[in-house]
Amino acid sequence: MTSHPDIIRSVDAYYTDKIRTHGPTAKGMDWRDEETQFLRFAQLLKIVDSLDSFSINDLGCGAAATHRYMTSHIKQPFIYRGYDISEDMIAAASMAIGKKTNASVAKIQTADDMQVSDYSVASGIFNVKMDYSDKDWWEFCLKNLDAMNARSTHGFAFNMLTAYSDKEHMRGDLFYPIPEDVFAHCKNNYSRHVTLLHDYPLYEFTVLVRKDVG
Repeated sequence: MTSHPDIIRSVDAYYTDKIRTHGPTAKGMDWRDEETQFLRFAQLLKIVDSLDSFSINDLGCGAAATHRYMTSHIKQPFIYRGYDISEDMIAAASMAIGKKTNASVAKIQTADDMQVSDYSVASGIFNVKMDYSDKDWWEFCLKNLDAMNARSTHGFAFNMLTAYSDKEHMRGDLFYPIPEDVFAHCKNNYSRHVTLLHDYPLYEFTVLVRKDVG
């Protein structure tokens, strides 16, 4: 089995190359465009309930586009904590948030380095498996999901590409899990309150894991 540190080094190199090539743009985060990027954020942030204020971890924050989206779409006060393994991504995120008092970013070695917050989100970090096997990549995903669960008091959300994508467009370097399997893992290991969103116009799904419902 490929070691977790080996995969992290490969992921770091992959995304560092993207931002150096395209800059702090949607393509620099390996997204098609900002419109689809924001559509993903809208799904992920459905995890946020009616708390008067909240804190949130953004795992794989890139250039902190999630914070920019939240600033214009979230009404209640929030504390944003962005984390990435790429030095270049963190430098771009620092520039983006500037001196905003409700936001901070930090370079981490693994997801275990995150602080405990009310919520955690991760967008796109589970998609590009490069030349790793599905088995090794899934183990990598599970380590990150375990960390998100441990560092989220109210819940966490993440997205993945779907096994129901059109076969002719699926790529060998991308990871397409079966949504029901991911849902079952979260239901069996993290919470009874799990939502699977698969009704928005992208070839992916979003999972919301709520720790408390009421």
